[in-house]
Amino acid sequence: MSGMRWLVLSLLLLAAPAHAVQPDEVLADPALEARARGLSQGLRCLVCRNENIDESNADLARDLRLLVRERLVAGDTDDEVIAYLVDRYGEYVLLNPPATGSTLILWVTGPALLLAGLGGAALYLRRRRQAGESAVAPLSEDERARLAELLKE
Repeated sequence: MSGMRWLVLSLLLLAAPAHAVQPDEVLADPALEARARGLSQGLRCLVCRNENIDESNADLARDLRLLVRERLVAGDTDDEVIAYLVDRYGEYVLLNPPATGSTLILWVTGPALLLAGLGGAALYLRRRRQAGESAVAPLSEDERARLAELLKE
């Protein structure tokens, strides 16, 4: 293969999603495995931060993947599995926590600060424009004469 083909192949492999699920974790029932994969896409690896447990190689992520599969095999619904994990680890385990309770502050603070910053910038620019307009006084006769002298030189 030419160097360019190796480069393209390497980039494609790097861009592909990495799944850390080991063969011994995969459930025999394809429907349950699909549910487990769907659930693990929305669960945060508590070690890797913004990586879901399906893609994380951390030991804790493996434990969480196994726990999800155990709960599904035990007959829990998807909501029950999520509720169990949230009860055990808190809402931080969710990659997209709902905008309720303590997370509501986090959801509202960002946009509120952005609006406050935009409002402050608009107020600053308006005051600056008003101050600039009133600060410019017309030239006196002496200043005009001096300016005409300077321009002649």
